[in-house]
Amino acid sequence: MIETEILGSLLLLIVLEIVLGIDNLVFIAILADRLPARQRVQARRIGLSLALVARMALLATIGWMMDLTQPVFFIGDHGVSWRDVILIGGGLFLLYKAAHGISEQLEGAHDADTEQSGARPTLRRVIIQIVVLDLVFSIDSVITAVGTVDEIWVMVVAVMVAIATMLMVAATIAEFINRHPSIKMLALGFLLLIGMNLLAEGSGFHIPKGYIYSAMAFAALIEAMNLVARRGKTAPARKRSRSARR
Repeated sequence: MIETEILGSLLLLIVLEIVLGIDNLVFIAILADRLPARQRVQARRIGLSLALVARMALLATIGWMMDLTQPVFFIGDHGVSWRDVILIGGGLFLLYKAAHGISEQLEGAHDADTEQSGARPTLRRVIIQIVVLDLVFSIDSVITAVGTVDEIWVMVVAVMVAIATMLMVAATIAEFINRHPSIKMLALGFLLLIGMNLLAEGSGFHIPKGYIYSAMAFAALIEAMNLVARRGKTAPARKRSRSARR
């Protein structure tokens, strides 16, 4: 029998891993959207599978993971660890990709000349970018797991359940983002926020994740209200159009 305390820790860690994985899922959905339709599902599956592999590999080297948090050099009074370096690099990469995506949305960068010049991403390039961010998000996820529970098997089960859950909802989230351009812009804004948070964490400024996710949830709520309002305005117009055809 599994003790109640361990079961509670397992459920808590599953929820935490899913919440932490949402960032990764949104990034994968946006990157995959730039691929031809037939390759998007493949990119999402490969990306999340690699995220699972990365997390399992890091869990198998917990001692090494803990060494990543030890300072390797100092800037003034702030000790900089390899984890900090990775988080700063990941934050900069995420800021660049989010800013580039916002620029494309505003300027309409997906024109025929761009596609013919070969600038459109290939499946390999997208997978490489997903792998880079998988590693950054995996470090954050695994360190959270190590700090939450002591049993390795609990960490492994929680990570596997979280990834399986994300695999099931990945297509739904991606389709929803693609159907609504304003949602895609909001998601890119979330990535900017996450990138800034990674930079802050790597620089020694801890921002409670509750603040980040509360801001994201509030913005998502406002956008949901906008979607409902727009749908309410278009519904009468559709009814009038159908009546006119009759």
